[in-house]
Amino acid sequence: MNSSVTLTDSDLSAISLTGRMLGALLYYSPEQQETAALLSLFQQPDWRDEWPCGSPAELDAAALAIEQGLTKEQHALLPEAYQTLFIGPNALPTPPWGSVYLDREMVVFGESTLALRAWQGSLGISVEQEMREPEDHIGLLLMMAAWLAENRPEQLSVLLGEHMLPWSGRFFTLLEEHAGHPFYQGIALLAKATLGDWQTRVQPTVVSKTLFF
Repeated sequence: MNSSVTLTDSDLSAISLTGRMLGALLYYSPEQQETAALLSLFQQPDWRDEWPCGSPAELDAAALAIEQGLTKEQHALLPEAYQTLFIGPNALPTPPWGSVYLDREMVVFGESTLALRAWQGSLGISVEQEMREPEDHIGLLLMMAAWLAENRPEQLSVLLGEHMLPWSGRFFTLLEEHAGHPFYQGIALLAKATLGDWQTRVQPTVVSKTLFF
């Protein structure tokens, strides 16, 4: 992994802020307390001017979809959209776990999950969760990136290059295509722009891995 890049305080602040916000929006239901303040923030017309990652064109496209998704009518449909995308009971069009994409059997808690868990363990990191959830949930990984930016920035290149970027692009492409709701389509666009920005800042060596989903 590339460890020669020196990240500035601005870089780390941008990753921390955007990682926590995007991670929470993808991990928690829109009905939960963790997302209420974020949804209110995205209803403010100037939020895109404060977003530190992505080009103006990328942010404009994301903001347009997010705005459409937070109208009164669409806002009421957010919990249903979240349930369909990330919970079930039907087959998920956009599974949020890395091992579904990286494991030949397309299962959760696959080998890539175990590799992530071992790496986290080597750093003394334990992920606290309300329910037993694979550590490679995209929301958890985004929040992990935020934590690393605040506490162990030298490890960001490993997280991104080995455990996120090999599959996250595929996930966000599927989310954009199958969101079924403009808010989550906008979040997919925003996340793709943001991770592209992170990659430019951190310059990790991204491991090439076969995707099975």
